[in-house]
Amino acid sequence: SEDADIDEPIALVPKNAGVAQSYKCNDCGKILSSMANLELHANKTGHSDFEESTVAVKPLTAEEKKAKVAEIKALLKAKRAEREEEEKKQNIQLEKQRRFMGQEVSKTREELEREQRKREAMFRKKEKEAAKRERERLRAELAKDKLERQANKGKLKTALGADGYNPSAIQYDVGGSGDGTSPAPAKKFKADPQKIDEYIKKVSSYRAGGDGQKCLKILLAYIGNVVDKPDEEKFRTINMENKAFKTKVKPFLGAKALLVAVGFKQTEAGDALVLKEDAARDTLKETKDKLEKAYASY
Repeated sequence: SEDADIDEPIALVPKNAGVAQSYKCNDCGKILSSMANLELHANKTGHSDFEESTVAVKPLTAEEKKAKVAEIKALLKAKRAEREEEEKKQNIQLEKQRRFMGQEVSKTREELEREQRKREAMFRKKEKEAAKRERERLRAELAKDKLERQANKGKLKTALGADGYNPSAIQYDVGGSGDGTSPAPAKKFKADPQKIDEYIKKVSSYRAGGDGQKCLKILLAYIGNVVDKPDEEKFRTINMENKAFKTKVKPFLGAKALLVAVGFKQTEAGDALVLKEDAARDTLKETKDKLEKAYASY
């Protein structure tokens, strides 16, 4: 019959059968005793697939708990030591980089200083060469004058006065027969305002002893005073007999020509330059600016 086993005793179901007593991680199979352990496991491993489990997690004994705590402490200690070792390596690497950068900066600074010394040495060398060429030129002129003196029974046609040697090529107002008997009247000097840049360039070409720069400074004072103080009568006249003019302006090609080009005119007596009433103010101002630039870049 279909109900032949109806009178057989029913098997007892365990009290906890079918009741969730833990949680299982399907990603790794680990059994977790509580929701707190589940969340800790999920945060630590990143696992997210869990299900309830009827497997009861056996509580740890006191000895097992003590061993587990010791294990965790040892693990934490090892992690801390590993982290400290990594930080130590990073610090060493950073120190190496810092020292390397310091060495590179030092090398760069030394290279710049070396280049600066080279430029200064080159500049000094050029100055010495310019001075040497000037001395050689003067010696050649003196030798030429000596030969001329010997050929003319001691007479010298070139300009060698009591104030020192002045090569004839840069004399503006020295005339006469050349035999030293009597000076000729001063010649009127003409200059072209269109050649002002050329005159300044000629003065700037005198490099020996900074003579060109000294001449530019005097010219700038003459013209600057007229531009800045046009109503001051004393600045409209330049005494050609004073020491500054005779030693720092007169000997240099282009200097007097510049003054004449901007509107100064030599007096009949030949001892002064006077600014003409119709001198162009714009030309004076432009020339002042050009002299300032030439003086600064000398």
